[in-house]
Amino acid sequence: MDSFLYQATLFLTAAVIAVPLAARLGLGSVLGYLLAGMALAPVLGLGGAGLEDLRHFAEFGVVMMLFLIGLELEPRNLWAMRHRLLGLGGLQIIASTALIALGAWYLGQPGPQALAIGLIFALSSTAIVLQTLTEKGLMQTTGGRSMFSVLLTQDVAVIPMLAFLPLLAMKTIAVFNADGSIARSTDHAEDHHATLSLVEGLPGWGVTLATISAVAVIILAGTYLIRPIFRFIDGARLREMYTALALLIVVGIALLMVLVGLSPALGTFLAGVVLANSEFRHELESTLQPFKGLLLGLFFITVGAGINFIVLANDFAAILGLTLAVMVIKGAVLFALALIFRIKGRDRWLFTLGLAQAGEFGFVLISFAIQTNVVTGGLGQRLLLMTALSMLLTPLFFILYEILSKRTGEAQDPDPHDDVATEGPVIIAGMGRFGQMVNRMVQSAGFETTVLDHDLRRIQLMRQFGYKGFYGDPTRPNILHAAGLEHARVLVVALDDKKAATALVGQARRERPDLHIVVRAHDRVHVYELYRAGANDIVREMFDSSLRAGRYVLENMGLNDYEAAMIEQNFYAHDRGGLRELAELWKPGVPVEQNPAYLERSQALHSELEAALISALDDGVDPTKVKPPKKDK
Repeated sequence: MDSFLYQATLFLTAAVIAVPLAARLGLGSVLGYLLAGMALAPVLGLGGAGLEDLRHFAEFGVVMMLFLIGLELEPRNLWAMRHRLLGLGGLQIIASTALIALGAWYLGQPGPQALAIGLIFALSSTAIVLQTLTEKGLMQTTGGRSMFSVLLTQDVAVIPMLAFLPLLAMKTIAVFNADGSIARSTDHAEDHHATLSLVEGLPGWGVTLATISAVAVIILAGTYLIRPIFRFIDGARLREMYTALALLIVVGIALLMVLVGLSPALGTFLAGVVLANSEFRHELESTLQPFKGLLLGLFFITVGAGINFIVLANDFAAILGLTLAVMVIKGAVLFALALIFRIKGRDRWLFTLGLAQAGEFGFVLISFAIQTNVVTGGLGQRLLLMTALSMLLTPLFFILYEILSKRTGEAQDPDPHDDVATEGPVIIAGMGRFGQMVNRMVQSAGFETTVLDHDLRRIQLMRQFGYKGFYGDPTRPNILHAAGLEHARVLVVALDDKKAATALVGQARRERPDLHIVVRAHDRVHVYELYRAGANDIVREMFDSSLRAGRYVLENMGLNDYEAAMIEQNFYAHDRGGLRELAELWKPGVPVEQNPAYLERSQALHSELEAALISALDDGVDPTKVKPPKKDK
């Protein structure tokens, strides 16, 4: 126990120090975790079983990452991106794998190992590239969107790669230790530790049947079982139960995959795709994100701690040269694809230089290749060093891109036809009667919306009528970000809870000063609170319907349609204009009846309104010509 607490303290301390420093230097969080692990290696003295046990635990972060990637991949969105995914992404993986594998074979590696090396280095760093593109505002450029398509294809390709690598191990005759001695001979991949299995001893047809059955169970459970379970959990109204259920889904599916001899990552990715179109998608994403981040960070720390610096010191020139050779090969492939797909100017250089490095999934594949005896421990150490070095060189490649961009002097003109699947430009928080009407009107005009509500029954009812909504509390920052706050144009706040609505407006305004916020207010005081919080358009829930009812009363009291409509429109203009003035005089926490300035101006506005309406009726003035006391914002 003491040893565990000691190691946990060291890991967390190193991460808290190294990751923010790396982020500030523009190196990215992945490199920060790697550097933290490198710094911890001599302190911990970890090696052998101790580090391997910790790494097995940390690899669960990779499983969660693939589940979350699956959640983002709705079949409809994948189909819309098919040309770039199969074209740019598919060709990049195939060409890079083939050329790097040929290079490894030429340098003396056997065919299976050479192919494994090609697969490992065909991948790029999703974490570093996407973070850099976002920081530099390049995501919406042609080059940025093309890079996103390639990275997405690579993330999906990890699944078949993990399934394919053990097949290469069947060709392995002997496994060598780092010092060159023979560890053991094998014709099949072996695990380093005993595991439970439902297929051990079964004939070939039995293993196939068990595998197909496991996949079918995941699809059927994701389609028909998860919703009833969520409804049951929702009845408890306990936030920790959502966390427990999200973890149970991932852990249970991973266990099922292990029992039938498949990769846990494959099962969780499949489950994520099945649940991508469910109303629980954002809730699952926001719940698992912190666990994924910590466990994945721990995995990268263990990778950094396991790097053999003796190997690096003894063969630094060769390892650096091989790293640069891999990056040059990938760069040549990317440049050729940019020419084929007509990516021009600085976008071509961004596409070429930004994806030339190896990626974080390379660490996963290397570890898996060592475990399944595809590569030896000594070769694996060199591959780990080359992957880490290529990622360390990535910031320099982006600096080179900026130099080339300045020399070309071309204006960056984002392609207006965005074929990258994103969330809708309108986020609607709350799906009561108010939110439903806004959603129907906006969608009928042809605009896509992302609807959030924390009432599960309301979301399910919406879906029965053909309207898509997601279950989740929109006041939670992670839920709002998962719904696409960074890219939304309009946020509609239609929550029943006044305090929650005000807090959501304030939070959204702080994070997106340019966002247009439309919000429902419950009463006049709530209007003032929302105005202070930063809302653009404030709609009182009973105001418009009350005006219409008042107009009907006037018509039945003897006024003609024109006169009733004139009074209604003038009352509307004066009341909203005066409301802006009163909002400036309102003091939080002070009842309006105890605010002399507020009371005085309120009485004056009432008198001005009566005088304006009487004058307009006497003169028969067009109601649109009557000037309100002050224009509403």
